[in-house]
Amino acid sequence: MDLRIFTEPQQGATYADLLAVAQTAERLGYGAFFRSDHYLAMNSKGLPGPTDAWITLAGLARETSTIRLGTLVTSATFRHPGPLAITVAQVDAMSGGRVDFGIGAGWYEEEHLAYGIPFPPLQERFDKLEESLAVITGLWETPVGKTFSYEGAHHRILDSPALAKPAQRPGPPIVIGGKGKRRTPALAARFADEFNVPFESAEESARLFARVQDACRAVDRDPAELVWSNALVLCCGRDEDEIARRAARLGREVDELRENGLAGTPAEVVEKIGRYAEVGTQRIYLQILDLADLDHLELVAQEVLPAVR
Repeated sequence: MDLRIFTEPQQGATYADLLAVAQTAERLGYGAFFRSDHYLAMNSKGLPGPTDAWITLAGLARETSTIRLGTLVTSATFRHPGPLAITVAQVDAMSGGRVDFGIGAGWYEEEHLAYGIPFPPLQERFDKLEESLAVITGLWETPVGKTFSYEGAHHRILDSPALAKPAQRPGPPIVIGGKGKRRTPALAARFADEFNVPFESAEESARLFARVQDACRAVDRDPAELVWSNALVLCCGRDEDEIARRAARLGREVDELRENGLAGTPAEVVEKIGRYAEVGTQRIYLQILDLADLDHLELVAQEVLPAVR
């Protein structure tokens, strides 16, 4: 099982906070450092304010050396696909080929209103996501010296030189996730290198994995080509008092976290990870909500990582 660190900086974090977490995660042997792509906090003041996902990852690309970096997930509503392809390719090059590219349709209307970003209806957002994926992968896959054109309902590309290229060829691994019944599985089957289920039980994850696996078979793609992953909130402690203290800092109840996340002692966390492994999960993104608590990362690295690898 590959364990990765997943942060939510919109809830309140500086670049320095994220750098400390990323460098600690790298030192401790976690597989990757990921962050969300949001511009507005949820149920929080979010001070001192939002940081941009790709500017953050560009900085971390130069201040880390081995850990993989990515978004869970970039909102297709925030950026035009052509410039986004350049941005991701540049960060991939800056990191020496350590980027994973998570992308989704966007869902949080309030942040769009707060920063003047258009927020079309759901079907149009998925249409734009599909076109964005076609444009971005098309630009990355076009051979150097050739041009790329695309005619979509929302995006038109004419004779692009399709530069710059990412360090990873044909491009960084693409992560698509979610719980949609039709469009999400179809897009994952067509474009994804990894499918992610956020904040669901092992049993529900199995059902969602199966839906994408069926979509893969429908287009003659081997489901084994994809990595199957989950994102789950982490609240691990050496004893009940430590678990309760961490839960309180998150504003959550211990029982609720045990039910819906990876919460409890290291042994409990290892046991629950095993349940996900049984349904096919190969990678888990550990959602870290208290970024100042680096001891949390230390504990899991010492007592959980060795047991699940």
